[in-house]
Amino acid sequence: MSGVDPEFTQPSFEGERNNYDVGGLDEAAAAADPFVQLRRWLDEAAEAQVREPTAMTVSSLGIDERVHSRTVLLRQLTSSGLVFFTNRDSHKGEQLAAHALCAAQLLWLDLHRQVRVEGIARLLDDRVADDYFAGRPRGSQIGAWASPQSQVLRSREELEARVEAAERQFADVDIVPRPPNWGGYCIEPDYFEFWQGRPSRLHDRLRYVVGPDGHWKRDRLAP
Repeated sequence: MSGVDPEFTQPSFEGERNNYDVGGLDEAAAAADPFVQLRRWLDEAAEAQVREPTAMTVSSLGIDERVHSRTVLLRQLTSSGLVFFTNRDSHKGEQLAAHALCAAQLLWLDLHRQVRVEGIARLLDDRVADDYFAGRPRGSQIGAWASPQSQVLRSREELEARVEAAERQFADVDIVPRPPNWGGYCIEPDYFEFWQGRPSRLHDRLRYVVGPDGHWKRDRLAP
């Protein structure tokens, strides 16, 4: 095979297969509103004690016109969309400022489920970010001040020194304020896809898209 080092073709993963037989997803059981369906699956993932049930991969388009993905935590599910928080000066913050269109995915392997979302990421009001930041553990608040997210560090020691400096800065402060470059985004979807693994790779896929009338239209997709 051209361009492939044979030393890296072994061992093969071709024989590793799991049979997805936890359950199914049909139109009669699925909610007409994708936000309701997502809330249902999030609750069921939490009840099943899935590790990090709110872990969400967010993909955005960089100014280099490459697609970039990373995992964040879904912190709020509102009637408008999916909310997460981050440093706005990070790579993802810069990318979303340049290209608001993005995609997200939640994956629950134990339940053989995933949800895909596409939409526009909008900055949240600073008051929302203030409220959320105030409820974070103090260590995470200090870390938000200390870390120049996505920037190059000379060493781990540089990061630790920045943390110590932030701790000294706020040593006499009961409430650590939110850094001005730290905030929230709401992904406002116009597309959902709910995927439920089924035996023989005959998976269930239900797609929701916004129709011309502003209502959600649901379709079944071939696996």
